[in-house]
Amino acid sequence: MAKLNTKTVTKDQERSELHRAIWQIANDLRGSVDGWDFKQYVLGMLFYRFISENLTEFINKEEQRAGNKDFDYATLADKDAEYGRADTVKEKGFYILPSELFTNVVKRAKNDPDLNETLEKIFNNIEGSANGADSEDDFKGLFDDIDVSSGKLGNTVEKRNKKLTSLMEAVAGLKIGNYADNSIDAFGDAYEYLMSMYASNAGKSGGEFFTPQEVSELLAEITTVGKTSVNKVYDPACGSGSLLLKFAKVLGKDNVRQGFFGQEINLTTYNLCRINMFLHDINYEKFDIAHGDTLTDPKHWDDEPFDAIVSNPPYSIKWEGDANPLLINDPRFSPAGVLAPKSKADLAFTMHMLSWLSTSGTAAIVEFPGVLYRGGAEKKIRKYLIDNNYVDAVIQLPPDLFLV
Repeated sequence: MAKLNTKTVTKDQERSELHRAIWQIANDLRGSVDGWDFKQYVLGMLFYRFISENLTEFINKEEQRAGNKDFDYATLADKDAEYGRADTVKEKGFYILPSELFTNVVKRAKNDPDLNETLEKIFNNIEGSANGADSEDDFKGLFDDIDVSSGKLGNTVEKRNKKLTSLMEAVAGLKIGNYADNSIDAFGDAYEYLMSMYASNAGKSGGEFFTPQEVSELLAEITTVGKTSVNKVYDPACGSGSLLLKFAKVLGKDNVRQGFFGQEINLTTYNLCRINMFLHDINYEKFDIAHGDTLTDPKHWDDEPFDAIVSNPPYSIKWEGDANPLLINDPRFSPAGVLAPKSKADLAFTMHMLSWLSTSGTAAIVEFPGVLYRGGAEKKIRKYLIDNNYVDAVIQLPPDLFLV
């Protein structure tokens, strides 16, 4: 008789319960706010809860290690908490005063007529706590997309605050428990479920920066065949970071020794990717996510080469190509002797990734099928890749995996 794996059942049940609760929040609260926009608020509050609990857990453990067994940071007076600010920012990258922790703000939310202003001030304070620290770039603008005074939440301050209160209470009610004790990566899983749910509803606008988990895992497995660790992983069109984070699951985050690197052109998605790193408990010093156009303004020259590169770049988008006379001399593109056409940047991304790949590294890229048969410059680039033995395999995936 087959033995039932009770741990797996528990994990599946835990995950299903979490997904049901998140779906309920989305349905109860989106109302007048478009689903794709409302995602920002749900994820933002989830992030706020996570970093509050993450910080509290860290400080409590430090105090308990020092012999202060009954210490609880959430009950400390703000003026007493200030003494630990500098050391904590150095370690965690940010700071939140006890009165501004998610758990304390949600308790007061119903009775705070200025809740939207309270939250805006707290979000500014969290970002500001990293000013001048090594983590400044990782926190700057993280809450920009959570407009707590937006008319989308209601046409009066009272209505907006009512919706914000409902949202906070719903996120507080999620059975995520002590994040360190979960049998699943609860915060990260909640994020991924929200993204897939909203991407399904949003169609192309969501799917263009969300890679299904099954595809992400396949690419991560391909690039790590025979390896138990890599130096660092890179995605030049990282979207919300799902591809990068699969390495934390496939190898274990400590086995990505120097961290997770990516670049994203869309500002909102760039913020989502950084939030996603924190929600998966990747600390600020272990990731470097940049904002900008990878093809014309790559941000990680000083970090390449990479052992593993994974990407699902945008399909057949326009780029400068030969309209920019400097690009044919760019060491990323020049080896092929020709640039990808201006109307189709697919193979420009491929050449960029090949250039930044370590000699023992592997890149796994989702490509639009047209790159396999289109003529002109793309045919010449294909010939260069084949003649120099850079292509190990072309794998056709089943249809309808992606939202387009």
